Amino acid sequence: MSSFKASLKIAAFLLWSLLLVPPQIIVLLFHRGKYAYTIPFLWENGVRTIFQIRYSVEGIPLRGHQVFYMSNHLSYLDVPLLGSILKASFVAKSEVEKWPVFGFLSKLQQTEFIERRRTAIADETNKIAAKVASGRSLIIFPEGTSTSGYDVEPFKSSLFTLALGEGNEDIFLQPVTIRLDEVSGRAPATKDERDLYAWPRDLDMGLPPHLWRFAKTSGARLTVTFHPPVRARDFTDRKMLAKTCHDSVSKGLKAA
Repeated sequence: MSSFKASLKIAAFLLWSLLLVPPQIIVLLFHRGKYAYTIPFLWENGVRTIFQIRYSVEGIPLRGHQVFYMSNHLSYLDVPLLGSILKASFVAKSEVEKWPVFGFLSKLQQTEFIERRRTAIADETNKIAAKVASGRSLIIFPEGTSTSGYDVEPFKSSLFTLALGEGNEDIFLQPVTIRLDEVSGRAPATKDERDLYAWPRDLDMGLPPHLWRFAKTSGARLTVTFHPPVRARDFTDRKMLAKTCHDSVSKGLKAA
């Protein structure tokens, strides 16, 4: 029975994507501003609903400013989770661009792909600096990888260079904590149960089989906490800025 339900979810996901992809392609031909996020916002909400990803929000997401939302990261499923709350572009590792289906859909959401290698990050941040200068808000996973969500790995401080420098004085950074509360109707008691939703780097499983495995469950429930934002202009050191955001995200996870 669970396989039948999973098949229905996958079919609904593909149908929903086929329905919204053509109009989004047309929109991007003429406009890449705030209105280009409307269809992806609908798509993310649909995907989240199809796969039964439920959430509650603590705190208030900052809107009306250019914001970098700095979040911990459990899974590619965090994308429909956060994307159904926020209208912003994701910053993802370059490998995502090559993923089947998801890579193409990420491009339609104006995702910025960057190399996460230490030697390449400086060049990659320079590459998207022009888009930052245009006033675009970003959703960034500064751990650089997804985890099982037990704790928060150190943030890659080089990513915070995007918020510093001349012309970025009005950028806000808002730390965001994603906490996994339930999978398939109960609190996960083991790492294997957590990894029904989470897709950490130590999990020897590709995206398609993991999505199928998650689709066979009754979904997940998460809490998304938006911590008080900080202004980029109040910092001159990227490492201190990264630590400040990391501390907020980490405390939000431990507070549970």
